[in-house]
Amino acid sequence: MTETIPQQRARVATAFRAAFPGAGGPAVVAVAPGRVNLIGEHTDYNDGFVMPLAIDRQALVHGVGRDDLTVRFRSTAFPGTAAFDLGSRPTRGEPAWSNYLRGALAAALDAGLPARGFDAIIDCSVPAGGGLSSSAAIEVATITLLEGLTGRTLDPADKARAAQAAEHEFAGVPCGIMDQLISATGREGHALLIDCRDTTAKPVPLDDPALAVLILNSNQSHALADGAYAQRRASCEAAAEVLGVSALRDADAEAVRAAADAGELTGETHRRARHVVTENRRCQLAAEALLARDYGEAGRLMGESHASLRDDYEVSTRELDTLVELADHARHEGRGVYGSRMTGGGFGGCTVTLVKAAEAEALAEEISTGYRGATGVEATAFITRPCEGARVLA
Repeated sequence: MTETIPQQRARVATAFRAAFPGAGGPAVVAVAPGRVNLIGEHTDYNDGFVMPLAIDRQALVHGVGRDDLTVRFRSTAFPGTAAFDLGSRPTRGEPAWSNYLRGALAAALDAGLPARGFDAIIDCSVPAGGGLSSSAAIEVATITLLEGLTGRTLDPADKARAAQAAEHEFAGVPCGIMDQLISATGREGHALLIDCRDTTAKPVPLDDPALAVLILNSNQSHALADGAYAQRRASCEAAAEVLGVSALRDADAEAVRAAADAGELTGETHRRARHVVTENRRCQLAAEALLARDYGEAGRLMGESHASLRDDYEVSTRELDTLVELADHARHEGRGVYGSRMTGGGFGGCTVTLVKAAEAEALAEEISTGYRGATGVEATAFITRPCEGARVLA
């Protein structure tokens, strides 16, 4: 059973008292959700379109202000205490897990939030390495905590950009804006069709009680800082240069095909560009389908997205393919699946499957059983709903 935010809050408050027995003063508790992306993968750093939703798994940070500029951070998941001073811009340090927090605070100061010292402990129920943006949730929750402690706030899009900057500088991942933006601005009952060029977002209702979003974690962890992510981003930038556009957002499938026919786009660069331009179009069409409650069409587009990520962008894995194939088998037999695809950066992590709510639990069990038989690995399944974005809890 999913731990509720009140339950998580109470557990973390107990952990805070044990970690900082001398800390006094009123507590500020901030939360920021993870996300699952329904469609629109590896398009965000190409100024394209994405359609994520905030999920009911979140980072929660409990903090108490201090009278100086010292920050002391603990984690419920990792050992050690991070201690540093906000009198100067934070830098990378030990323990390693604290670099996401250090980076978030450095970027928050850069964005104009005032410095204030505090003691805090962070807890995250978003699976790490699962492609559900645990790092973005941690970054956004940390900035939200500083907002609560100082009484100053950033525009949500600016908060997302600050968290993105932390990911770039302190984690070494040249990510787009999607993960941080949906964590900062998620809307209950809705996915958001986000234009990553100008960060505008169009709510797409997902509040139909007959519909559910099923997430299956392959439990094959991924690591985006190992170079594969950066290589693909570089390929996209090279393709945009060949096509004479500032970003692949400004190209279409016909332009990519013409450049390939002329020998200007070849091999890997051609395939990467083809994925991005077709994925942008699929994302927009899927939003239209969901607005019309045409779940079958949305699911068909999700399937096309997975094939493109597998074949053109080459970020899927045997384990992710197996989960999608098992869901597709149930779909072909009419057992409540609309569509399935890998989600997140790839190289492991999770799939997202659009299903009939009445059959979600049975499908989770069926797919997990089939996956275990095919791979010998136990998948972790959970059903989620679109949730509210980052906030300070009352």
